[in-house]
Amino acid sequence: MEWINELIFGAGVGHSILLLSVVIAAGIVMGKVKVGGVSLGITFVLFVGIAFGHFGLKMNSEMLHFFKEFGLILFVYSVGMQVGPGFFSSLRKGGVTLNVLAAGGVLTSVAIMLIIHYTTGIPVPTMVGILSGAVTNTPGLGAAQQAYSDLTGAPASDIALGYAVAYPLGVVGIILSIVAVRRVFRISLTGETEDMERKNEAHTHGAKAVSLQVKNPALFGKRISELSVILEHREFVISRILYADDSRVCLVDADTVLHENDKIFVVTTEHDLNTVRTFVGEEIAMERKQWIRAESQFVNRRIIVTKPEINGRHLGELRLRKIYGINITRINRAGVDLVATPGLMLQLGDRVNVVGTEKAIASVEEVLGNSMKRLNEPNLIPIFLGIALGILVGSIPISFPGIPQPVKLGLAGGPLVVAILMSRFGYKYRLVTYTTMSANLMLRETGITIFLACVGLDAGGAFVETVVNGGGYAWIGYGFIITTAPLLIMGFIARKCCRLNYYTIMGLLAGSTTDPPALAYSNSTAGNDLPAVSYATVYPLTMFLRVLTAQLLILMFL
Repeated sequence: MEWINELIFGAGVGHSILLLSVVIAAGIVMGKVKVGGVSLGITFVLFVGIAFGHFGLKMNSEMLHFFKEFGLILFVYSVGMQVGPGFFSSLRKGGVTLNVLAAGGVLTSVAIMLIIHYTTGIPVPTMVGILSGAVTNTPGLGAAQQAYSDLTGAPASDIALGYAVAYPLGVVGIILSIVAVRRVFRISLTGETEDMERKNEAHTHGAKAVSLQVKNPALFGKRISELSVILEHREFVISRILYADDSRVCLVDADTVLHENDKIFVVTTEHDLNTVRTFVGEEIAMERKQWIRAESQFVNRRIIVTKPEINGRHLGELRLRKIYGINITRINRAGVDLVATPGLMLQLGDRVNVVGTEKAIASVEEVLGNSMKRLNEPNLIPIFLGIALGILVGSIPISFPGIPQPVKLGLAGGPLVVAILMSRFGYKYRLVTYTTMSANLMLRETGITIFLACVGLDAGGAFVETVVNGGGYAWIGYGFIITTAPLLIMGFIARKCCRLNYYTIMGLLAGSTTDPPALAYSNSTAGNDLPAVSYATVYPLTMFLRVLTAQLLILMFL
């Protein structure tokens, strides 16, 4: 039975994978248990890992380090791919507010740490470790250890120990703070969802359909192509026309002539609506079915772009209107309707709204693909290319005057930034970055569970000893204060003063501590990607500040 002993207590690859699998499976099962109506979900994997580590079940240190970092990379990269398409619009809408709140949270946690240091006399290196563990920031721990080693030439064991003791309750404290904000303000998730949908509709920059009647004498007898030249800097598409003389509904093309009192169906943006409406004439109330009165001729259908060769091509290049006699009014991308202007670049997964005859639409389907089977096929090249670029970006040293050690985004920050950029702009360079929601979720959950299991196994060996005999009770308490006080302050200001949606606050609190388990909890609770968007909005600045302050505290107080 030597092989069983080697498999359970050995140090080989089989032992490592077996141990990880058991920890993850047990943690997920136990994480479903609710206490007081709250369950920790996959975060419980961390505590199962600590328990296994305490009873002597360990992994080879090199393999543990590899699995931990690789799991974290998979998680943050999949988060970046998920939120990338909406990241920059969210940054414009409320990114400044979110980042100011997150930066305030970072500085508040540092201030509380210094107060505890001067009050209790705990050495600064230990307190920096407790701070990094309390805000679950591993890169900050690494930066502090490196700075300490460079200054003293000795290993920074106290920093790592403080981190290990504070980390578990730090994870719990972040989630409890998120729950506390909800309970204090008596927030209804249903109400927050409705509020989010109302705001999205009110502030959308996507496509808006209107019916207009031609009243401007300057347009009488003019062709559609001439109107497009006059309003060339405005985004709009004229889809159909109802002639005033005989009430015929027809599709328009470049040679369609406008007459007095003709009615046209226009798709434009909220920004350009007033200009187009004022120039054409006046807006009229017409039901959508009135524009489809010639049902024997016209149908309205959405076609999905699934052919890779279409990815990154301009809509105007395809000449679909001229060749097939159809009109494309708008394009839905990641839940947002865009005006189908000729200069718009198509992306795999776009849903194109096409109006035309059955025969013409069937021909357009052949051009664009419209095959869900193709979308379900994984695109692995962009994933691994993005991870490689992310590691390169995260390894770039950024030097600042007066700081002896350069600051880096690290193995978590680099892949996140690259994933956001690739998912938003990759199609412009013919990169197929589309992944199904289920594939993204699978990648994300696999990464975070591996990461949590490794952190727990690593901390389990010294955890109980430190807590029982090394003054760890007090360290845990101090760490819990550092975790919760800034988050509760931030949550109060965000809700009471800034009137932010609760889902946004969840992502803000998770992102201000760069805590993947809290984001996983927020995503599962919200059921939408709003927490992930706000998390990614504040993550880069927060990561930079956490790493910078950890190094500065060591350099200044030693």
